[in-house]
Amino acid sequence: MNIDRMEFLAWMERIIDRLDMLSDHIDDLQKKRNSIDGEELLDNQDLLQMLKISNRSLQRYRSIGKLPYYTISGKLYYKLSDVHQFIRESFNPPSTK
Repeated sequence: MNIDRMEFLAWMERIIDRLDMLSDHIDDLQKKRNSIDGEELLDNQDLLQMLKISNRSLQRYRSIGKLPYYTISGKLYYKLSDVHQFIRESFNPPSTK
Protein backbone atom coordinates (compact mmCIF):
# COMPACT_ATOMS: atom_id res chain seq x y z
CA MET A 1 0.00 0.00 0.00
CA ASN A 2 1.55 3.25 -1.15
CA ILE A 3 0.56 6.67 0.13
CA ASP A 4 1.63 9.67 -1.86
CA ARG A 5 3.41 12.56 -0.22
CA MET A 6 0.47 15.00 -0.39
CA GLU A 7 -1.91 12.56 1.28
CA PHE A 8 0.64 11.84 4.01
CA LEU A 9 1.16 15.55 4.70
CA ALA A 10 -2.60 16.12 4.85
CA TRP A 11 -2.97 13.34 7.42
CA MET A 12 -0.08 14.68 9.49
CA GLU A 13 -1.62 18.16 9.47
CA ARG A 14 -4.95 16.73 10.68
CA ILE A 15 -3.18 14.85 13.49
CA ILE A 16 -1.27 17.96 14.57
CA ASP A 17 -4.47 20.02 14.55
CA ARG A 18 -6.17 17.42 16.72
CA LEU A 19 -3.24 17.41 19.18
CA ASP A 20 -3.40 21.21 19.37
CA MET A 21 -7.13 21.01 20.16
CA LEU A 22 -6.47 18.46 22.91
CA SER A 23 -3.71 20.61 24.36
CA ASP A 24 -6.05 23.62 24.49
CA HIS A 25 -8.72 21.49 26.16
CA ILE A 26 -6.26 20.27 28.80
CA ASP A 27 -5.18 23.86 29.49
CA ASP A 28 -8.82 24.89 29.95
CA LEU A 29 -9.42 22.04 32.39
CA GLN A 30 -6.37 22.97 34.43
CA LYS A 31 -7.55 26.57 34.69
CA LYS A 32 -10.95 25.41 35.96
CA ARG A 33 -9.46 23.51 38.91
CA ASN A 34 -10.78 24.87 42.16
CA SER A 35 -8.35 27.13 43.96
CA ILE A 36 -8.35 29.90 46.53
CA ASP A 37 -5.44 32.27 47.07
CA GLY A 38 -3.55 30.28 44.43
CA GLU A 39 -3.90 27.09 46.45
CA GLU A 40 -5.70 23.98 45.23
CA LEU A 41 -8.99 23.07 46.87
CA LEU A 42 -10.15 19.49 47.31
CA ASP A 43 -13.78 18.48 47.69
CA ASN A 44 -15.15 15.69 49.90
CA GLN A 45 -14.81 13.03 47.18
CA ASP A 46 -11.19 13.98 46.48
CA LEU A 47 -10.35 13.78 50.17
CA LEU A 48 -12.18 10.50 50.79
CA GLN A 49 -10.21 8.88 47.98
CA MET A 50 -6.92 10.47 49.00
CA LEU A 51 -7.11 9.50 52.67
CA LYS A 52 -9.05 6.25 52.12
CA ILE A 53 -11.47 7.05 54.94
CA SER A 54 -15.24 6.94 55.31
CA ASN A 55 -17.53 9.92 54.94
CA ARG A 56 -18.35 9.67 58.65
CA SER A 57 -14.65 9.84 59.63
CA LEU A 58 -14.22 12.93 57.49
CA GLN A 59 -17.27 14.49 59.14
CA ARG A 60 -15.83 13.69 62.58
CA TYR A 61 -12.49 15.35 61.72
CA ARG A 62 -14.39 18.48 60.65
CA SER A 63 -16.60 18.47 63.77
CA ILE A 64 -13.74 18.25 66.25
CA GLY A 65 -11.77 20.91 64.35
CA LYS A 66 -8.88 18.70 63.26
CA LEU A 67 -9.46 19.48 59.59
CA PRO A 68 -10.32 23.05 58.53
CA TYR A 69 -12.84 23.38 55.71
CA TYR A 70 -14.57 26.02 53.63
CA THR A 71 -18.14 26.11 52.38
CA ILE A 72 -18.59 27.59 48.93
CA SER A 73 -22.08 27.56 47.42
CA GLY A 74 -23.11 24.84 49.86
CA LYS A 75 -20.22 22.54 48.96
CA LEU A 76 -17.35 21.68 51.30
CA TYR A 77 -13.75 22.25 50.26
CA TYR A 78 -10.37 21.71 51.92
CA LYS A 79 -7.09 23.51 51.22
CA LEU A 80 -4.38 21.13 50.10
CA SER A 81 -1.93 22.64 52.64
CA ASP A 82 -4.47 22.06 55.46
CA VAL A 83 -4.81 18.44 54.38
CA HIS A 84 -1.02 18.00 54.38
CA GLN A 85 -0.83 19.56 57.85
CA PHE A 86 -3.61 17.24 59.07
CA ILE A 87 -1.70 14.23 57.75
CA ARG A 88 1.54 15.37 59.44
CA GLU A 89 -0.23 15.88 62.77
CA SER A 90 -2.04 12.55 62.53
CA PHE A 91 1.03 10.50 61.66
CA ASN A 92 2.24 8.36 64.54
CA PRO A 93 5.75 7.08 63.92
CA PRO A 94 6.33 3.49 65.05
CA SER A 95 7.68 3.30 68.56
CA THR A 96 11.05 1.66 69.06
CA LYS A 97 11.48 -0.86 71.83
